[in-house]
Amino acid sequence: MIIMLLAIIFCISGVVCFIIARIFKAPLESILHRLIPEDIGQAWLKYLQFAIYVVGISSGVNVWSIENYLTPDYNQDVSQPLLVLSSERWALEIYKTIIDTLSGIAWMLLVFFVIALIAYVIIRIFEAKQSRS
Repeated sequence: MIIMLLAIIFCISGVVCFIIARIFKAPLESILHRLIPEDIGQAWLKYLQFAIYVVGISSGVNVWSIENYLTPDYNQDVSQPLLVLSSERWALEIYKTIIDTLSGIAWMLLVFFVIALIAYVIIRIFEAKQSRS
């Protein structure tokens, strides 16, 4: 049952990453085209899409929460039983996977967009100085 939960959570996280990578492909491509030369920009775009998958899946597949189904929490009462995978827990784990995947990707893209904005401002300043000369 745990293996099936892990596989389903992995697949759901992968699907969410695929959707987000497709949605953000054009914006990432246009930003990189503006900041970086064409040939290097395509390589960076592939790297960013790979990073979306890595960050999304590693954020969405929370091994620590799955571990709660296998081992008891020793900080609590010893007589308390292990968590059981009921339909409510399945729904909660799926919801947590989607939210955690989106959250991880959102933070990664936020960092990228902030750095890209700073780079864009620097490029604009240099372009303005060159046009005055």
